[in-house]
Amino acid sequence: MAEQVALVIGGLAGGLLPLLLLIWVSCCLWKKLRATFTYEELPGSTAASGIQWGKLYPPHAGTHPSRPTGVPFVVPPSLQDRDWVPLHRGEWAQAPRDPCLAPEPMPHTSSGSFGNTGMMGTINPELYKFLEDKSETDFPEGCLGRLWFSVEYQQEAERLLVGLIKAQRLQAPSETCNPLVKLHLLPDERRFLQSKTKRKTSNPQFDEHFIFQVSSKSITQRVLRFSVYHVDRQRKHQLLGQVFFPLRNETLAGDCPCVVWRDLEAESREPPSEFGDLQFCLSYNDCLCRLTVVVLRAKGLRLQEDPSFVSVFVKVSLMNHNKFVKCKKTSAVLGSANPVYSETFSFRANPAELDTASLSLTVVQSARGENSHQLGRVVVGPYMYTRGRQLEHWNEMLSKPKELVKRWHALCPTPEP
Repeated sequence: MAEQVALVIGGLAGGLLPLLLLIWVSCCLWKKLRATFTYEELPGSTAASGIQWGKLYPPHAGTHPSRPTGVPFVVPPSLQDRDWVPLHRGEWAQAPRDPCLAPEPMPHTSSGSFGNTGMMGTINPELYKFLEDKSETDFPEGCLGRLWFSVEYQQEAERLLVGLIKAQRLQAPSETCNPLVKLHLLPDERRFLQSKTKRKTSNPQFDEHFIFQVSSKSITQRVLRFSVYHVDRQRKHQLLGQVFFPLRNETLAGDCPCVVWRDLEAESREPPSEFGDLQFCLSYNDCLCRLTVVVLRAKGLRLQEDPSFVSVFVKVSLMNHNKFVKCKKTSAVLGSANPVYSETFSFRANPAELDTASLSLTVVQSARGENSHQLGRVVVGPYMYTRGRQLEHWNEMLSKPKELVKRWHALCPTPEP
């Protein structure tokens, strides 16, 4: 019996000794690993001692350093010379030296980026500026004044609603300006509507509305003319300038009034030539190799038939060495010896071709059921083809690239075929 008890005790002792040894080894390894991964603060570090689990504490509130004092450490300049400010629940935070100073914005980006950005959390006022209305500030040299107005056409009632808004920088012959505006719906020269006279101002604010009764069939053939006058002490009207506005489908489309502005043009004081006159602009863009022609209007045309049955258009032809290259036409204006077009055409022409190229503008009359009849033409181009005003117009276009050069030209009779 004693032998059996001894064997049991020996077996238990032999089994527990390895287990106890394994536990002891595990405890030693755990202590070493814990000592290796335990966080140790750097001595004298305000940054390390103040940041723990996303919170800031003052230097004196940190844990005791476990490293020797000889370990080198440099505090970043952005955290130097700062005062500690107490927060709630015993937390602390660092404040800048001068709390009134605003945060420094980030450097501006290049001009090609999307606006100028600043530091996060700040408002960049450049992103909230409205686009400047250049019509109020940009006035060309020699401008006679500028007129703002609105146009709306009511299809069902066949009424043209015109709103006269304002004018600016009118050039009166005297120190004081007393402006008024007369509105014509061309080609009707006899009837007109008139605004009130504004006293002693070169920048009148009219805010008046006018109504013209005109059929939907003829509305696109009509032209609004605004004539701005100065009323002197004797109540005489002196013309300051005028604006011609052709009524096109694109300007009359839409449910709201179309607000536009135009610069005043001086009245041509030269009497019409024998066959009439044509006004147009020339421009050449050497970068795009583009020759632009803007046909503005004609006056004093000698119509061959009853004006009520005659329509007039302008044919613009590009020639090279007197050979036809390309032709474009304006819309036809019905029953007017003084038609207004304001239409733009572009032609492709290389700079090397300008010495041999020319433009021919021909005014053509067409009647119902009859062949067309040429009323006259103008040719502009280099010295090879033209002289006088036509040559001057061409040379001025070349000397002022990308600018519209406007002139009147007398029509000459077209050669018979």
